[in-house]
Amino acid sequence: MDLWYKEQHTKDVQFSIRVEKQLFTARSEFQRIDVFYSEEFGRFMSLDGLMMVTEKDEFIYHEMIVHVPMAVNPAIQNVLVVGGGDGGAVRELVRYDGIQKIDLVEIDQMVVDTCRKYLPQTACKLDDPRVSIFYENGLRFVRSCENKYDLIIVDSTDPFGPGEGLFTKEFYGNCYHALTKDGILVNQHETPYYQDYARSMQLAHQRIQTFFPICKVYQFHMPTYPSGHWLFGFASKTYDPIEHLDAERWNALGLKTRYYNTELHRGCFALPNYVKDLLEGNDGQ
Repeated sequence: MDLWYKEQHTKDVQFSIRVEKQLFTARSEFQRIDVFYSEEFGRFMSLDGLMMVTEKDEFIYHEMIVHVPMAVNPAIQNVLVVGGGDGGAVRELVRYDGIQKIDLVEIDQMVVDTCRKYLPQTACKLDDPRVSIFYENGLRFVRSCENKYDLIIVDSTDPFGPGEGLFTKEFYGNCYHALTKDGILVNQHETPYYQDYARSMQLAHQRIQTFFPICKVYQFHMPTYPSGHWLFGFASKTYDPIEHLDAERWNALGLKTRYYNTELHRGCFALPNYVKDLLEGNDGQ
């Protein structure tokens, strides 16, 4: 018997993966959590029926959300990760000896517990002594922070359900105040390809621009996310991600990566025209 995981990317587009078996299913206080095993992607987790992380391609997402800001300012010491309960961003961050403290804020403890058990590839560094985990609302957490973090990584789900508050103007304003004078914000920015996702991307970019003098968007290829074309936002009080790329210093660290490199760093900020049009507030027609 063939078993298939199916996900609706739009009302007219469906994505599916043949699965060997379902390893876990439960409903937490916030969402439904499922873990499956497939020959192609290994173990993967979905939240409320949306793909979050697979063993095969998670390295792309987590390397790009972490190493881009770290190559701009390798001297970062204090980091806040909002969301990211799978532990992949933390795993990449602890590779930097200079980082002194990583605070992980995840609203749903069941996500962390599930990833510890079923996705140890991503969750393997959550017990690093520099990591503190807070199980609470990220929007509420940053309200009480000021001038505290050199880097904030918003590794959120889509802008509805538990992740909705992490796409609001209030949240981005609180992130601005929580960052130090040279602070960097990197956030999950959706795909520009499908209309509903693109609108969320536009709104996020517009809201971030009201606070940060430097706001740019970069792209990467994510096979299991809608359209495969995904974006992160980069915002900073002082650092331009291209002008201030410290390639020599980052390369001297000798970190082995599978996707990120400093040549790709420069190129990923070069966007297609239709994406530029969306960021400027029109649909390019």
